[in-house]
Amino acid sequence: MATPTPPSRAIPSATDPAQRPPRASPPAWAVLLAACSGQFVVVLDISVVNVALPSIRTDLGLGETALQWVVNAYALTFAGFMLLGGRAADLFGRKRVFLTGLGLFTAASLAGGVAQQPWQLVAARALQGLGAAVLSPATLTILTTAFPHGAARTRAIGTWAAVGAGGGAAGGLVGGVLTEFLSWRWVLLVNVPVGALVLVAAVVWLTESRSGTVRRLDVPGAVLVTAGVTALAYGIVQTEPHGWGAAASLGPLLAGVALLAVFVAVEARTAEPLMPLRLFRIRAVTAANAVMVVCGGGMFAMWYLMTLYLQNVLHYSPVKAGLAFLPHSLSIVLGSKVAPRLMTRLDGKLLAIAGGSLAVVGYAWQSRMDADGTYVGTVLGPAIIMSLGAGLMTTPLAASATSGAGPSEAGLVSGLVNTSRQIGGALGLTVLATVAAERIAARGGDGPEALAAGYGHAFVVATGIIAAAVLLMAVALPRTPAATPADS
Repeated sequence: MATPTPPSRAIPSATDPAQRPPRASPPAWAVLLAACSGQFVVVLDISVVNVALPSIRTDLGLGETALQWVVNAYALTFAGFMLLGGRAADLFGRKRVFLTGLGLFTAASLAGGVAQQPWQLVAARALQGLGAAVLSPATLTILTTAFPHGAARTRAIGTWAAVGAGGGAAGGLVGGVLTEFLSWRWVLLVNVPVGALVLVAAVVWLTESRSGTVRRLDVPGAVLVTAGVTALAYGIVQTEPHGWGAAASLGPLLAGVALLAVFVAVEARTAEPLMPLRLFRIRAVTAANAVMVVCGGGMFAMWYLMTLYLQNVLHYSPVKAGLAFLPHSLSIVLGSKVAPRLMTRLDGKLLAIAGGSLAVVGYAWQSRMDADGTYVGTVLGPAIIMSLGAGLMTTPLAASATSGAGPSEAGLVSGLVNTSRQIGGALGLTVLATVAAERIAARGGDGPEALAAGYGHAFVVATGIIAAAVLLMAVALPRTPAATPADS
């Protein structure tokens, strides 16, 4: 009788994924560091460029109205593609999308840092915004999938939020130091070595994850909303040299309205819309997003106008201007930290109205700037009041926007709030920069008196916009009962 041959023992193949030994999970601190580093560079780049604007204008020969596109090109693409970036992370994998967004952001930073023509810089800033829109949502989803629900995830998200706030606060100072001691180009070039280090860390430390559901990307929706808002912004800019009734202004304005109308039609028919219109049947979502658009229109331009006033009128160096912005940043952070505590005692709607009213006072005070102003007498008081008001207002508005939606849609409506704020801010910056340029031209050019008059007049208009937002809160925003400490 033949002796049975013992079964051969399978030898694991290094190339067979089914037999490859499982990869050890990366340490939690490494995942947190990689994700937060990506978020830091995105938030930093929103504010770091502001202090460099006067130097960019001098070096590349940009006019008053053209200079805003250095900021707006980033803001528009960031806002228009942010929701698309979040869905891409779920569909194609968070690590892959994180690496793609960071790679595009880093390459665009290099292109902007070596730009020799204004259009090259604006195009690079638009690509930076696209990279940021892909990267930023992936940083948060990486954390929420890597950390289990509970205290660990809460601490991770708290760190992520603090890093974001720190990036915004540090942007002015970092931009001032780089501009004064190196060049304005380094506010963009600094992203290249930082981005390369984070890319390497992400490749080594992050593991891939994705959603189990199959969804389509609404690329037409993202392109249409970005193109529509950009056309509106361009049309508003054209009103300064040509007037509102000229074809050069009306053409882009009408094109923008048409593109946005097509966007709404596409969103109503597509299976996986970028912006589900059904959410706007919820009063809290509709009202909060409308308020965010209006508030963004008045508040976003503060940094732009103040950096021009500090450097062009008060003749601050870039470093001194960066330091001058610290009270703005710290007051916003303070207001954002205090708001959840106040929401345990106050109706969220009342707190939002109080914060908005405080901001109105600060903006009205800031509109009194003149060529002979001082930091303590002209800048510091308004900075604290309008920034504290903005911080107090934002948290209850975000809470109101998410209170009417189900848990499965909380992330989506939060993304809508951020998108609304960015789009409103981009359009508001266009309007206020154009208003300032018109008043400067009417006062005779680039002297300190004319510049101060233009920037002050823009703050007058911004005061009216924020006052309209407060009125809209009072009329349309539903009441939000005081939350428990645990909810806050």
